[in-house]
Amino acid sequence: MGSVDQTKSRLGGTGSFVAEDAAPGMAYLLVLENDSSSIFQLPRSGDVVIGRAPDVELKLTHASVSRRHATIRIDGGVMRIADLDSHNGTRVNGEPVAESRALASGDVASVGDVVLVVNVSHPNAPARSAYGEAGWRRRLIEELERAITFRRELAVIAVIATGVPSAVLGSALRLIDVVGQTDDGQPLLLLPEADRAAARAIAMRVLEIAPHAALGLAVCPVDACDADAILLAARSAARGAKPGTIAEPSEAITRLELGPRHVFLADPAMTRVFGLLERLASSQLPVLVTGETGVGKENAAYAVHHWSKRQGPFVAVNCASIAPESLVESELFGHDKGAFTGATAAKAGLFESAAGGTVFLDEVGELPLAIQAKLLRALETQRITRLGESRERAIDVRLVAATNRTLEHEVEAGRFRQDLYFRLGGATVILPPLRDRKTEIPILAREFLGQGTTRAGRAPMTITPAAMQVLLTHTWPGNVRELRNTMEYVVAAAPDELVEPSDLPERLGGTATVVAATTGPTPVIDAAAQRDPASFRAIAEELRELERRRMSEALVASGGVKTRAAQLIDMPIRTFTLKLKQYKL
Repeated sequence: MGSVDQTKSRLGGTGSFVAEDAAPGMAYLLVLENDSSSIFQLPRSGDVVIGRAPDVELKLTHASVSRRHATIRIDGGVMRIADLDSHNGTRVNGEPVAESRALASGDVASVGDVVLVVNVSHPNAPARSAYGEAGWRRRLIEELERAITFRRELAVIAVIATGVPSAVLGSALRLIDVVGQTDDGQPLLLLPEADRAAARAIAMRVLEIAPHAALGLAVCPVDACDADAILLAARSAARGAKPGTIAEPSEAITRLELGPRHVFLADPAMTRVFGLLERLASSQLPVLVTGETGVGKENAAYAVHHWSKRQGPFVAVNCASIAPESLVESELFGHDKGAFTGATAAKAGLFESAAGGTVFLDEVGELPLAIQAKLLRALETQRITRLGESRERAIDVRLVAATNRTLEHEVEAGRFRQDLYFRLGGATVILPPLRDRKTEIPILAREFLGQGTTRAGRAPMTITPAAMQVLLTHTWPGNVRELRNTMEYVVAAAPDELVEPSDLPERLGGTATVVAATTGPTPVIDAAAQRDPASFRAIAEELRELERRRMSEALVASGGVKTRAAQLIDMPIRTFTLKLKQYKL
């Protein structure tokens, strides 16, 4: 025949490689040499050397083939070909192989002038139809509901591959798994009752069928608990995976090093937002950052400063924390000696202190109207006048402002100047709330927990799937700040290294049981006999003050939204509204 040496010690009568770990029907090469063809069966694992030498596994006779021309290595279901410094080179699909290259079913490898066609078949695999994306998502929602109700795990695999029909991957799955495909033909795999280890094993079998595919794996409840979030997590991981590999959401994180600050980005919306901030940093435009309280507006402002060319300091001020109006003006623009009672010496304001740098005005919507007018003039002229002075001073600052209010509504209500809004809002950046960035919740929770244990000198702690499910289903009215505070509470209060739902704050569904330690029998105290009426009145006042403080904290955490604040402390909204008036909050 002349195409493949039929030496019995290495090749069977049809040109098949004889080995104990060979898997007939799984993978083979169609060898086209001269005017004939033959089949070479590939083993499940190991090396196959190709050439004209008598001791190679696939022996060819064509003069264009070197004695030891190339090698195919099969390891863990991945097939790769490498050239062995041959005279005429090795190519795959017409492209030269410089080092090594993965092979998939249908690839055409050229060894000199001999052609090898790769074929991976699963003859015993049952045919399996694939859902469209809408039908697959409906199944995902149903399975997620079951997983959450019965506290079971579930996995989703997103596949990025070219020319791999979704139904072909069914042979790698269990009978209960669900195959689907996106509207653009990319496979989606739903794996009920699969933990991370089981899901990775299935993903490895998928790579045996599609070695060039990039896979993203997300697990409920550790990575996400709703359909949109878990699918986004899997897809984001797949986009960050290299061909022939499996990535998880934790590997798709972008960690921004902003000087002393670190920002983690896992949500595509946040990645785009910080990309916009980086572009805006090169300009001198004022930037307005909007979003709910605790969403990370100061980090966004600092990113603008960090990426800009300004060499001066970053000076931040919370406008809501300064009162009265004269003090606001003094803080921002400075004052002269004797400008007001207590002004014993002249003082530069923040705009002068930030020379060459950036001023960050947090909660800019809280500024009084008179100060807004002076701020507008400072922005347009880059000059300020200290309180109590008449001469102007030149300034060199970049302004970044932030607010959790809707300034358009504030303008309509007459509480914010329209001209200042137009001046600030030319470059507006909106930060989405944490409840809309659910892929970031597990990542941030683990990061804050790790930071907290390090500061506290505790051993590393792990969030159990049940506790993560609680975190993922909470609405986070306080956003990232609330999540950070929650993890700090866990570090301080949780008794063990495994964080259970009961270790979380009570508002998230945890328990707050305080056990009093005693060294002897608990004495029976007649409280009425021990206290006089004045002490009872003092206790009642203490309770009222505690309630007032908790309501005030809830309002801050909810950004002033009464309904959310009432939910945070489990108080009926009508009662909450009534007590707001009683406590003059």
